[in-house]
Amino acid sequence: MQRLGGLEAEVMNELWAADEPLAVHDLVDRLSARKQFAYTTILTVVTHLYEKGWVTREKKSRAYFYTPSRSREEATSQALRALLDSSADPSAVLLHFAKTVSDHEYDALRRGWSSRTSEQ
Repeated sequence: MQRLGGLEAEVMNELWAADEPLAVHDLVDRLSARKQFAYTTILTVVTHLYEKGWVTREKKSRAYFYTPSRSREEATSQALRALLDSSADPSAVLLHFAKTVSDHEYDALRRGWSSRTSEQ
C-alpha cells in the first residue's frame, strides 16, 4: 500500500470511525465540520484510495460505498514494517523502539508473543 496524503488520511480516519460503508456524500458531510470540500474533491480522493488499495467499494444504486480494506492497526503496522525495511539496520531500529514502549505496550507484546509461540 502506498502512503497517504493529508486529505487522504482525513478521509481514512472518517472511514475507520464509521460503523458502516460511506458514500462520497457521507464523507463530505462528515468532513464539513472541519472544512468545506467539493463533492468532486472527495470523489477524487476516494478513487485514489481505491486505486492504491486502501479502500474497497460496493455499488448500490448509483453510488459507491467505501470501506477500509484494512483496520487502522493493520495499516499502522504496515507503515512500521516499511520503516524497518527501509533502514540499513532494522534490528537496531527495532531495539531502540523497544526501549520506548510503555508497560502496557510491553504486556501486549508479551501476550502476542506468547500466543504466537504456543501456536507453533
